[in-house]
Amino acid sequence: MTAAAGTLHIVATPIGNLGDLTPRAQETLRAVAAICAEDTRRTGQLLAHFGIERPLVALHDHNEDALSQRIVGRLLAGESLALVSDAGTPLVSDPGFRLVRAARAAGVRVSPVPGACAAIAALSVAGLPSDRFVFEGFLPAKASGRRERLLRLAGEPRTMVFYESSHRIAASLADMGEAFGPDRPAVIARELTKLFETVLDGTLATLRARVEADEHQRKGEFVVMVQGAGEDGEAEARLAEGRRVYARLSEHLPPSTAAKLAAELTGAPRKALYGS
Repeated sequence: MTAAAGTLHIVATPIGNLGDLTPRAQETLRAVAAICAEDTRRTGQLLAHFGIERPLVALHDHNEDALSQRIVGRLLAGESLALVSDAGTPLVSDPGFRLVRAARAAGVRVSPVPGACAAIAALSVAGLPSDRFVFEGFLPAKASGRRERLLRLAGEPRTMVFYESSHRIAASLADMGEAFGPDRPAVIARELTKLFETVLDGTLATLRARVEADEHQRKGEFVVMVQGAGEDGEAEARLAEGRRVYARLSEHLPPSTAAKLAAELTGAPRKALYGS
């Protein structure tokens, strides 16, 4: 580590409730030479609330590669800097890993200032198995890519954690029901730490119905958690693939024929597909 170099502080910010910005985070943000932020306007509003005045550097997906070495140069020259995202812990479905990698490669100290994280906050109140889980972040925006990703996860034994947006939540729940089966237990956490926070649990089918029936449950920011496959995860994966193939074939063939072909192609039990 370069002795004269500064420190890159990775600072978690609130996901909604401003009271979740820790005293240590406030102290760190006041002390650094500049703050690298995904959206400088949004971060500027947060800093103004706490009376913090620091220069801001826009760092996002489109310029991170170009700016990282310049920022590392400032760190090597002795400045300490902070990295924040729009909300929550940086690098969790947010930009920053290229900067952190470049800083560490240059021998710069990178130090976390922990705080809010939507995925962890949601998991803590979900009531799903949390001793082992997998964070999948945002699913692909296009339906075909989303369904392909979900099918690959059908046999995943750990609880799965996803982020989702308001305009895709209903479609994603429908695709999850098709990939994992409509009876798979799941939890939706919406607008965590904010005024209209809700946490809904049930099967994927019941959650989809609740979201589609209530427009208020289609607004805001979502964390969707789905219980992992049972002990026979491979069988569940085959059944999920069989359901997907059956749904496509039944658009052009009689149900009995579609189920027979889907079972032959995927190894899923025919009786479980017919009429699914």
